[in-house]
Formats: sequence, structure tokens, C-alpha cells
Amino acid sequence: METILTLFAITGAAIWLTILLLPWRPWSTREVLDASSPSAEEDLSDITVLIPARNEAETIKATLPALTAQGRGLNIILIDDQSSDGTGQVARKAVDENLLIIKGESLPSGWTGKLWALEQGRGHIKTPFTLLLDADIEPLPGIIGELKRAMQERDVQLISLMAELRMETFWERLLMPAFIYFFKLLYPFRLSNTGTSRVAAAAGGCILLETRLLHEIGGFDSLRGELIDDCALARRIKTLGYKTWIGLTHSVRSIRPYEKLRTIWEMVARTAFTQLHYSGLVLALCTAVMVLSFVVPVLGLFLPSGMAKFFSALGLAIMILCYLPTLKFYGLPGRWALALPLIGILYLAMTWTSAMRYWLGIGSHWKGRVYQ
Repeated sequence: METILTLFAITGAAIWLTILLLPWRPWSTREVLDASSPSAEEDLSDITVLIPARNEAETIKATLPALTAQGRGLNIILIDDQSSDGTGQVARKAVDENLLIIKGESLPSGWTGKLWALEQGRGHIKTPFTLLLDADIEPLPGIIGELKRAMQERDVQLISLMAELRMETFWERLLMPAFIYFFKLLYPFRLSNTGTSRVAAAAGGCILLETRLLHEIGGFDSLRGELIDDCALARRIKTLGYKTWIGLTHSVRSIRPYEKLRTIWEMVARTAFTQLHYSGLVLALCTAVMVLSFVVPVLGLFLPSGMAKFFSALGLAIMILCYLPTLKFYGLPGRWALALPLIGILYLAMTWTSAMRYWLGIGSHWKGRVYQ
């Protein structure tokens, strides 16, 4: 038994060493784009912002004024997706120019609410560029112009930024940096940003793309039913031979609070099993890897074998080393990395929650809707 546990400890350390040495460095924070020279006079009349909003009265009060501060002529289309909290009225009070509010129709079968809202707004776009923006995203001054310049300089047709999530409460600081860290492990930005790679990633909160591509892929109808719609969009566009780019930023912020563990749990469980393609085999493999990566290095420290202790300590050291760049990027103390074994187990439990709901036919819940 001691030999088996020692082999487990070696395997756990090997997993982290592999992550550390991968040539595309999925743990790094090199892919970054921030606003450099904000100017309220910049001409943004060739961009339309498309915002799906369902019961977003609180967040839209910050999002819309932040858009008007970006520059001149920015067009905004807000799809009020049958809100019951007065989202449309709040939006009308927040902005009085270049804003079109569309009253959303009932959700057809087979669609997710966000994609259906975006599809209703797509037909009203008359500009060469479209910015897909979630209602809870607050762009800092100058970032939209910076996105357009970066798109042209990098010669890409879609550019996306991973919004800086709110990290104020204990649970937000514990789990939200890891949410982004794990996303980057699953969808390495460097691989996604290459034209030849089959990896395709985008962050749905903030995506700027050429409008013609939406028509070329068949609109959002081609993505209907996709719960991870942002990566699905990037994949469709790359399949057509176009290039995409995704990066981190401090200039696009999510203002949605996730103050309680239950709130974060529900957010992750909504799509976690979808990431695994609803496969029990992949879930079992994922569970084995997570246990070897996060549980074994901790338990190995208490084994009598000196070799097991060594490799367990090595695995923990590399695990912390890989997570530190993410914490540093978001200005959090490095001591939060010590909690990564616990964080990994929590995310594994959220994934199992997602799987159990799928197998029981419960479906995903989001804003009063259930998606099977």
C-alpha cells in the first residue's frame, strides 16, 4: 500500500511539473490588453454594442454610463429579455442617445435566453463592428477603442477579454481567481490565439468582432442550445479560417457580486458538466486527475515514506508556483495559493453537482429559466 501511495504522490508531482513546463505556459498572465490612452472624443460610430439583459436593473445603471464615456457615436442595442424588474426603464433613464431598446419575445424551444436575445438584436446592427457585452460588465474609459486598434494590429477578426471578476468577499477572493486560472488551463490563451490551433476560447462578457462574421456563421441560430456559447462562437469563427485573440485585462470589470459560496456553486454547476461533453468517462478521468493533483500532495505529507513526502512537497510547491501569477495579476496576497488544494476539491464537487443534475434530468437554472 505504501508503494502505491508513493506512486500516487509521484504522479501528482508529475502532473504539476508537466503544467509548469508546457511550452504554451497556461499558468502565465502574458496575454493582457488594457486601455492606454482614454479619450472621450474618440469616434466609435462604427461599433454597435449588443447587450442581452434579463432582470439587470441594478447592473445596467453602471454599464450604460460606462459605455457612453468610451467615445463619440457608440451605438447601443439593449434587448430587454422579458425582465420583471424594470430593466428597460432604468436603461432609458441611464442613456438618452444612440440607445435602441428591444422588447424581447418569448424564448423558443431549443434556445438559451442569452443567445435568443442576441439573435433578436442582430438584425438591427448596421455597423461593421459588433461588441457583445454582458449587462453586468463595466468597461473602463478607452478600452473599446483599444480593442478595435488591437484587432487591426493583430490582424484578427474576433477579440475577447476575460473580465476582471469581483474579488471583495472571502468566497470571491478564494474562488474567483481560480475560476479564471482553471479556464486558462482548459483553454490555453496562447494556443487559442494561434491561427492553426484547434483550441478556441472567448470570454462571453466582452467580445468585439466583425459584424459580417455573425451573418457568415448563420447568426446565433448556429449556436442555439450552447451553454458555453462564447467558446462555441470562437470555434465556429476559427473553423471558417478566421483568427481570434483572447486576453486578460483590468479595464473590463464584472460588477456582479458572488458573495456566498452557494452563488458561486450555482454559477459553476450550470455548465461544468457541459465542459466535459456530458461524458461519465471524462468525468471519472477528471476526478482522478483532480484527486491526484490536489488531494494526494496534501495527504502524502503525512505518509511514513520519505519519498512520498518529498514528491508530495514537490507537487505542492509547483502547484503554488503555477497559481502565483494569477494572484499577482489581480493584486491578491500569495498566501491565497496555500488554499488551492481546497479550492480544487470545491470545484470538483461543483462539477459532480453539475453531472448529478444532468443525470437526474434537473437541467441548468439561470434567471428563472431551466435548460435541459
